[in-house]
Amino acid sequence: MIHLLGPAVLAAALAGIGVYGILARRNAVLVLIGAELLLNAANVLLVTASALPAGGLAALPEAGAGGPDLVQDPLIPGQVMTIFVITIAAAEIGVALAIVLLLFRARGTVELTEVTELGEASPRHTENPAGYPEAKQAGS
Repeated sequence: MIHLLGPAVLAAALAGIGVYGILARRNAVLVLIGAELLLNAANVLLVTASALPAGGLAALPEAGAGGPDLVQDPLIPGQVMTIFVITIAAAEIGVALAIVLLLFRARGTVELTEVTELGEASPRHTENPAGYPEAKQAGS
């Protein structure tokens, strides 16, 4: 059996890098990567927790004591929950990247500090963003 300290340290490192990516970065894509790292840290902990016996840490045998192996749940709930988190993360990243692309088309930047107002009420809103050709008229 793998020692539980390794995955816990890995999850802590992923979570720390993810929080840094969310709080310290101004680029929207890097913030999304930080959020994905946080979700992956949760996945590592879920899979690690599913490797524990039915009673959790208290059910682990003492060092050198050869206790009987406990029967594990055949569904392995930690891994099933990880699949759900991966599915939700895939949907989240798809929607978020679509929003970032629309933001880039409308404003020409994905820097979050430069985009404080969204929509037509914003003073920087233009009907034709810089760098994009005019839409062709239907009658032309």
